[in-house]
Amino acid sequence: MARITSINARIIHNSRGSKTIEVDVISDNQYLGRTSAPSGASVGKYEAVSFPENGPEQSLRILNENSKKFLEFESSDLKSIDETLKSIDKTSDYSKIGGALAYAVTIASMESASKASGKQLFELISEQNEYRFPIPIGNILGGGAHAGPGTPDIQEILISAPSAKTIRDAIETNFAVHSELRNVIEKTDPSFTNGRGDEGGWAPKCDNEKALELCA
Repeated sequence: MARITSINARIIHNSRGSKTIEVDVISDNQYLGRTSAPSGASVGKYEAVSFPENGPEQSLRILNENSKKFLEFESSDLKSIDETLKSIDKTSDYSKIGGALAYAVTIASMESASKASGKQLFELISEQNEYRFPIPIGNILGGGAHAGPGTPDIQEILISAPSAKTIRDAIETNFAVHSELRNVIEKTDPSFTNGRGDEGGWAPKCDNEKALELCA
């Protein structure tokens, strides 16, 4: 299997304009895996800390200081990669190196291993030989941390079209429902200004029960 020959990282900006980290893992001097770490608007009580106290810059510095520890690992050897990340961090919530860095290193390593093996990533990690395309989920209405005061507490109301015969049909159905919901909201609230949450769901000013009624 391909072995890690270099790890590099950089600071980039995510879709919200916030700083995050992007990691490159190269195996056998040719197979590039590149991953940037996402960051949510709301976090769970037991969720790993995204970045240490001094932000992504500290994560970047720590990786640069410890990158040689990953060299010569097989890029598919998640156990060794994970153990090394934990040995560098030594906390229960990745508050020293940042969960975002741990995520990016792990997924970039697997992307590199995927290219080296000539398989798609899902094939590399799956124990099955038969695959079915996943059903896409669409965010049609949201609130909470994604939309701000006055919107529902429910952060995301999602839809899917499990009876669709093709992936295109499923996506088009999601778009159609999303578009029609705007018309429904405008009829019940003429003051609605087409506001949306972080991920594209409509964000009307209403309570949870009304939000569910609108979507039903």
